[in-house]
Amino acid sequence: MSTRVASPRTAPRARLEITLAVAGRVLTQIRRDHRTLAMLVVLPTLLMTLLWWMFEDTPGGTFSKVGPGLLALFPFIVMFLVTSVTTLRERSSGTLERLLSMPMGRLDFLLGYALAFGLIAAVQSAFAVGVSVGLLGLDIDGAVWLLTVVAVADAVLGTALGLFVSAFARTEFQAVQFMPAVVVPQILLCGLFVPRPVLPDVLEAVSNVLPLSYAVDAMQHLVVSASAAEVWQDVAVIACFTAAGLGLGAVTLRRRTA
Repeated sequence: MSTRVASPRTAPRARLEITLAVAGRVLTQIRRDHRTLAMLVVLPTLLMTLLWWMFEDTPGGTFSKVGPGLLALFPFIVMFLVTSVTTLRERSSGTLERLLSMPMGRLDFLLGYALAFGLIAAVQSAFAVGVSVGLLGLDIDGAVWLLTVVAVADAVLGTALGLFVSAFARTEFQAVQFMPAVVVPQILLCGLFVPRPVLPDVLEAVSNVLPLSYAVDAMQHLVVSASAAEVWQDVAVIACFTAAGLGLGAVTLRRRTA
């Protein structure tokens, strides 16, 4: 009996079909999990609403000053947490091992996940930006559509890093423990609390190689009337970190938990 091998010309199409199939499966699972779906789509908007309420009576437009940076942060955190736990669950249940026994590589699996969560991130970010700008009065000098693009890029970055770190966790609790180890240092050094140029030299050097720093920079550039080119430069850096996270995730992803 002969075995049919895909030719180099048809291989890319086959890989695309596999990626789309994985993405469709993930989206179907999330659609059935109403609590996870609500957290993914609504939670960043609720956090922005809480932030607006906190600064409602504060003079000087404090919400418009701190809001864009946190609009980059909230989707990043939510997507990082949900993605890392969901991927760990796929391994611990044996689903990933069964999937990888078929003609599908690790990168196909991760790209499918990234595509699915990227679509969710687009809905999540558009909703959060729409409410923040349209209802809560978030004032920015840049284009609103560009703000949405940056928010989506930040959420996809969280997805890629969540997929990467999930390879090093054996339980869902361990996946959650990566939050303080991976995300909190980035929050402290990304420029939200202290401008990065004011940080001590060593900490500034560290912040320069952390992806969340560029996510916050892109948002802040939209506040201070920076050129669109500067924003796109930050988005390009975020895209590079996202690609690196997916590539490292493909290398380190295990079929099952030990």
